[in-house]
Amino acid sequence: MNPVAFKIFGIEIMWYGIFISVAVVMGTILALREANRLGVEEDSVIDLLLYAIPAAIIGARIYYVAFNWNYYGRNLKEILNFRGGGLAIHGSIIAATIVAIIFTRIRRLNFWQVADICAPSLILGQAIGRWGNYVNQEAYGVPTDLPWGIMVDGVKVHPTFLYESLWNFLVFLFLLWYRRNRAEVSGEIFLLYLMLYSAIRFFVEGLRIDSLMLGPIRVAQLVSVLGVILSLYYLRRRRTEKDAEK
Repeated sequence: MNPVAFKIFGIEIMWYGIFISVAVVMGTILALREANRLGVEEDSVIDLLLYAIPAAIIGARIYYVAFNWNYYGRNLKEILNFRGGGLAIHGSIIAATIVAIIFTRIRRLNFWQVADICAPSLILGQAIGRWGNYVNQEAYGVPTDLPWGIMVDGVKVHPTFLYESLWNFLVFLFLLWYRRNRAEVSGEIFLLYLMLYSAIRFFVEGLRIDSLMLGPIRVAQLVSVLGVILSLYYLRRRRTEKDAEK
């Protein structure tokens, strides 16, 4: 599939960029609706996104470059070539979370409440964004004989982008349901997002052939394990704090 969707005045518009743009728009609309429901000012959410979205893109690039330094160290000009590919979602999550922590402290907002507002938007955006990997013929897995395998360069491989996209969409639906019916402590939605995404990423990463490596360790699997541990720790801590207040 051609990664170029169309051209405007000779400038190539990539499908990957279109998917990311759609994800950002849909995620923003969803977050603003939830902010209104909770009585949080829309302007605060919009201001946060104006900082967090660029930070997420930059963070994704820095993360990817850092773990591919053998190449980028010899090709410094390529570091700024975003159109050439190379964004890592874990870098996005880390950067956006740091920005959100700083932003909420400065604005004197509840970080956990704001994180809960944004969590479903994040996982929905990831579900949509993974289809950009399909168009680019990247982030696929090892060879397989399974009937749902996809052909890449004449070889049938695991469509790992699809596994993650479908799981992320299911997590999105679950978070919406949980938020409406079960959530009791601020921070639960964000922490469940972190835990459930980390779980599927650990599994999917084991099938991929393009993992970022730290010696013999797949970096995404290591970060995913840390994500599960941190989310479980803070879930228990948040619930314990709530019980102590009763």
